[in-house]
Amino acid sequence: MMKIIKDTGKSFNLENLLAKPLVAHLSTVVEDAPRDSPVWFYWKDDKIWIIGTASDTFPDRIKENPKCAIGIVDYNQHNGLFLHAGFRGTATVEPFDKVIANQLISRYLGTEIEEWDQRFKNLDNSNTLICFMPETVVVRDQSFVLPK
Repeated sequence: MMKIIKDTGKSFNLENLLAKPLVAHLSTVVEDAPRDSPVWFYWKDDKIWIIGTASDTFPDRIKENPKCAIGIVDYNQHNGLFLHAGFRGTATVEPFDKVIANQLISRYLGTEIEEWDQRFKNLDNSNTLICFMPETVVVRDQSFVLPK
């Protein structure tokens, strides 16, 4: 079970944040050096799913060292919104599943597959899925009041 740490007096609904089509940053390690990959994600059953393509290097890093972190931020400079969720846990590289991949992509490109960019229409078993299982998540509402 994932432990949620709320380390400020203000909080927010984590499920609402994870339902938005935001960009996540997947942090992995290779030879004791950190690597950061901006990725689209899909939150389902307390797991974060990410597509790994043949040109991505993060699936190989995860196979070597499954410990990772994911950061997701919802930020709007015009109204002072600044929500952050920082996950720590482990990931596995899973066989490609077209259903999960389409659910993930449709969050960002809509449900009309025929309208998607060609590279997303043609995903197949040469791709993988990353299944990230969070152990902890730090939830911070760092929103601010705009100057008048």
